[in-house]
This record gives sequence, structure tokens and C-alpha cells, in this order.
Amino acid sequence: MAIEARPLQADLWSDTPAEAYHGFLNRNKILAPRGWHPGSPKQHKQAMTSHQHPPEKMMFQLTLRRRGISDQAILRTMEEVPREQFVDEADRDGAYRDTALPIACGQTISQPFVVAYMTEQLQLQKKHRVLEIGAGSGYQAAVLSRLAGQVLTVERYRKLADAARIRLEKLNCHNVEVMLGDGLNLPPNIGPFDRIIVTAAMEQIPDNLIERLEVGGILIAPVGPHQGVQTLIRLSRTEAGIERKELVDVRFVPALPGVAREL
Repeated sequence: MAIEARPLQADLWSDTPAEAYHGFLNRNKILAPRGWHPGSPKQHKQAMTSHQHPPEKMMFQLTLRRRGISDQAILRTMEEVPREQFVDEADRDGAYRDTALPIACGQTISQPFVVAYMTEQLQLQKKHRVLEIGAGSGYQAAVLSRLAGQVLTVERYRKLADAARIRLEKLNCHNVEVMLGDGLNLPPNIGPFDRIIVTAAMEQIPDNLIERLEVGGILIAPVGPHQGVQTLIRLSRTEAGIERKELVDVRFVPALPGVAREL
């Protein structure tokens, strides 16, 4: 891999307070080694590639490859999913830069490399049923939709869930269901799943989430303090139990309990 798991000397956004998490850009980001600088079915495919940014997308692909993403299906998917449709209009010119960007409700759309890296770690197959905790803009779900059989993505903010649902429908991601709910306390009838991906920081992975993982399944989540650096953890369920592996250091917005009352 082009990055190390830990320890990592990281270049952070110097204009962001460490304790803040609303609308900032250094969350949902794998901490890059110091000195590294980022470069700036038929109907489904046509919808996914409706808007092109050729120079930026060339650098986008090159950056992913240079940083160690080698799965060709993931690289194709990252190229075909129009990231600019998942960011605010003011940020569209920078949609393909390797950085997180702010979205509504004080959340972020993850850095492209984070999306590709977490997706690659899931080892997806078309038969898989995937649970995502934290729909956000819907971008990660759009990527998952092209690589898995079914995707259920859960979002606590109604505004984000509604907007993500509209975007995914427009892009013909018909195998994705967006659910408004508490990803930390799902109803018992939800699941089981072959793969689970969490896109917000957890201080620990709840047992009721691990229990929804099929034998042979993989769960990936950022684990650690909400206001600090987390570690991306991959859990694999085997016949013998749960295997845990630490991957890389990351920074994500915190996973919060409950459904947001106003947003």
C-alpha cells in the first residue's frame, strides 16, 4: 500500500480547529504521509457519466492508482460515478480533488481515496447485500450499487436522506434503498448482511451491528475518539468467530445516536 497503518505523520488542514466538526474538510479523510500532495448496465452507465471533467478525472484516476488502489472494477466505478452530482454546486469545480468536501447538516462527502480504499477492503461481489451506516450525499452508496447486489444505506438526517434518494434514483441506482433511521440502533428485523460499511466515527463498534454480519462477512468502520484520530477497523466473521484487523488512521465526523429532530 502507498500508506502506512500507524503511526502516520500527517498533513492536516491548518485552518480547522481540532474540536470542530461542522462543515470542515479534514474529516472523512485518510491522513496522508507528510510530503504527499494530491492532484487536483447501458442506461445506468450513461446516467453515471452524464457530466465529464476530463483533466480533473485523469488526475483523479492517477491519484487513486498512485495511492495503491488496484481493483479494476473499483477504479472503473470511481470513474463512472459522477462525483460532482453529490457535492454542493459551489464545490463542483473541486469535486475530483482528493479531499473531503462539506455537505448539508454539518456533514462531509468523503475524500475519494477513502471511498475507494474502504470499498476495496470490503471485497465486494455482485451477490452481496450491503449495509451502509451514514448515507450522507449518497456517493458511497452509488459506488457500492455498481459492485454489490443490494445496498441499504441509513441516514439520521432527513434532509440528507431525501436528497441522496433523489440523486440515486436519477442515476438509476435501483438496487439502493435509503432509509431514515438510527444506524446505531437498527430494528432487529434489518439484516443480516454480507458486508457492512460505517462512514462515521464510532468509539466502539456496537454488538448489535456485528451480529448482523453473515458468516464470511466483512465490516469496516472508523473506530476511535470523536474529536481525534480514528483507526479504520476491518472485522471478518468466520465460523470460529470475529477476526479484527487495524488498517489505517483516518478522521471522520462522529456517528451520533438517534434520528435528527429538525434536519
